[in-house]
Amino acid sequence: MKLPVIIVNFKVYQEATGENALKLARIHDEVAAETGASIGIAVNAVDLVNVIGTVKIPVFAQHVDHTGYGSWTGKVLAEQVKAVGCYGTLLNHAEYQIGNEELEQSVKKCHELGLFVIACAETPARAAEVKKFEPDLIAVEPPDLIGGDISVSRAEPGVIVEAVKIAGQGRLLVGAGVKSGEDVKIALQLGASGVLLASGVIKADDPKKALLDIVKGLDF
Repeated sequence: MKLPVIIVNFKVYQEATGENALKLARIHDEVAAETGASIGIAVNAVDLVNVIGTVKIPVFAQHVDHTGYGSWTGKVLAEQVKAVGCYGTLLNHAEYQIGNEELEQSVKKCHELGLFVIACAETPARAAEVKKFEPDLIAVEPPDLIGGDISVSRAEPGVIVEAVKIAGQGRLLVGAGVKSGEDVKIALQLGASGVLLASGVIKADDPKKALLDIVKGLDF
């Protein structure tokens, strides 16, 4: 995946599920094609197949379990998301946290299958723990800023600087409250290699306009 990158998490917002997920996915595909920006989207498990069949940009599962085929109920298997064409997955998002043992096993399983892993951490200290499991990228998102009006770039720039030192150059995404190209620009200037966001695009009155503004932050 080309860096710097913008990853937009569709979560399970009503505006980003079912037919709305397809509409939003097409918008992200269009913006990537028009601007040359590196953009990926994380989609809920029910919409994965339809979205993957609609766009060319990388599509991520929002979570996978480390279990394989067998007597399980409700699990999202890495084997399945790989089979339907997923590029990769998020793991340990603030809204779906898992323990270290599961995270380690999940990252290993995903890499064995050729899936790209973005592992989330709420603090730089947690990022140091997560780094041990060798995900492809680490996304640091202070939980108190997620979905808020003030971005991590403006509210806690020190978090980004510290997290870059821990994750290493070319390994860190940041998120929480990111809503503008200026937020992205600041994050990159502080050493991040991209952003992970959601409501800044999904909840915008004009998602394409919002995404185009965010993409502007990649060029500084």
